[in-house]
Amino acid sequence: MTQTSTPSTRLDTDDFLVVENLTVEFPTPDGPVRAVNDLSYSVGLGQTLGIVGESGSGKSVSSMAVLGLHDMQRTKITGSIRVGGQEIIGLDESGMRKIRGNSAAMIFQDALAALHPFYRVGAQLAEAYVVHHPSASKRDARRKAIEMLDRVGIPQPDKRVDDFPHQFSGGMRQRAMIAMGLINDPSLLIADEPTTALDVTVQAQILDLLQDLQREFNSAVIIITHDLGVVAEMADEVLVMYAGRCVEYGACKELLTHPEMPYTWGLLSSIPDVTADTNARLIPIPGNPPSLLDPPSGCSFHPRCAHTDKVPGALCATTLPELLPGGRGTSHLKRCHLANPDEVFAREVLAEIAPDMVEETSDDRA
Repeated sequence: MTQTSTPSTRLDTDDFLVVENLTVEFPTPDGPVRAVNDLSYSVGLGQTLGIVGESGSGKSVSSMAVLGLHDMQRTKITGSIRVGGQEIIGLDESGMRKIRGNSAAMIFQDALAALHPFYRVGAQLAEAYVVHHPSASKRDARRKAIEMLDRVGIPQPDKRVDDFPHQFSGGMRQRAMIAMGLINDPSLLIADEPTTALDVTVQAQILDLLQDLQREFNSAVIIITHDLGVVAEMADEVLVMYAGRCVEYGACKELLTHPEMPYTWGLLSSIPDVTADTNARLIPIPGNPPSLLDPPSGCSFHPRCAHTDKVPGALCATTLPELLPGGRGTSHLKRCHLANPDEVFAREVLAEIAPDMVEETSDDRA
């Protein structure tokens, strides 16, 4: 991904998906809710972007907009979304159907709810295939469904193809969802919390499967999650969202080892480390995410931030920080007024949750 002349936006027009200045607003009886606010990012073929944040931060809403899954009669969407070079904002439903499931597909977090309970799994996969291959016979579609079930690791796919969703385990249903998403070889795959409610062993299997299939299909992948462990395993780049905005963006390893936004510090410090001291503290982020009906002025995170005293005046409460390059170069963006986040992170945050890393971080900075 490259940076354009506008520091607050990192876009590469050669990428398969380019989202630029996306805003999604819903009407409610109490007033409009801006669930996504001026969001920009891009993903190239063979790349994986992790989008992280608490519930309600806008992760799923932004990705549903990419597939045109919002009710356009009630939802106000502005900005630009280009899939394979084609602008989809303003595209009619007929045009979206040609893209959805073909050029771009989505794996939903609740496979049992996403799969129709009254239809056999194979029939649902076959239907997804026939929609984009109208000349295919029923036999061809069934053969394709069996092939995809086999590819995602379903045992005895020629028999399980006739099962109903409730006859599959949670992990098998998620594999069936992946098979449905990939049955038309899409260039973009969006995985929304793909390992939610699965046990740890099955989670690992699903993540390995997604990585194997990405290498096979060379797809651009977006993985939406609140689990930074999943991001560390899969993502090339990470976008951190809070209150509908991007608050930090960078290469995965760089962002996880040298985060520059206090909200990202909070996400990291609330995760247990199995290799750390058993007496090490977990530090939850205080308070709750803001109401998007009446968001805070200035930085949306400032009411929960423990570091506003390090910023002169009342800047955090009055002025929205721009998304700009941090102290570690133009490839790492942060939306924060804090002047020296690396020093604060090493001195205060790491000292609290991982004291052994403080010296290492200080040496690296020097």
